[in-house]
Amino acid sequence: ANDVLTAELTKLTPDIPIISEEVGTVSLEERKNWSRYWLLDPIDGTGEFIIGSGDFAVNVALIENGWPAIGVIHAPEHNVTYYAQKGKGAFKESHAGCQKMNVEPYDGKRKIKVAVSRRQKLNLMGQYLNDAFEFEYIALGSCSLKNCLISEGGADCYLRIGPTGEWDTGASQCILEQAGGTILDSEFNALSYNRRESLLNPDFVALGNSAIPWRDVIKPHRAVR
Repeated sequence: ANDVLTAELTKLTPDIPIISEEVGTVSLEERKNWSRYWLLDPIDGTGEFIIGSGDFAVNVALIENGWPAIGVIHAPEHNVTYYAQKGKGAFKESHAGCQKMNVEPYDGKRKIKVAVSRRQKLNLMGQYLNDAFEFEYIALGSCSLKNCLISEGGADCYLRIGPTGEWDTGASQCILEQAGGTILDSEFNALSYNRRESLLNPDFVALGNSAIPWRDVIKPHRAVR
């Protein structure tokens, strides 16, 4: 998957460098002045791929001036593609055709839908969620597919506690932002791209509708730096 993506992107845009999870990191000294580059995760949801659940995806993002400008996520087993461009909206293509995506409306009354891993222990989520609110849990594999689920209104938030790389969030951050949501670190600060020597993310939260009082719903905790 990495070889195919790299070869095709190199033919399409020979002057744009590529960072991929499968190739390893490029030093900050080498990439700090890049105005744009492709950021790839050829298989997001490796565990789901291995067990054959189908909940894995291919992530392609174009990072411009330190922020995701284009995001494309394809889920081969589901025959679904999500994509977005900064300022152009977010879309989903499937057997049903092409649909523009928006995060789910919130009226202050319904349960808040939380996307979780199929193997995630729900009691661990309790320490990060305010039990003054009611929650519904939706299990799905792949970090990026959970973020896309929020983008199309199928969930409201996703808390990721544990290691991820910038390639895990780049494409889905563009998609989610264009659908009306956002991704922040666990202290509600913006994620960063191409700013640090490490390409690892801090813990983060993917959030849907801004009408939900997220600072009350989610308890901040010290982010992994």
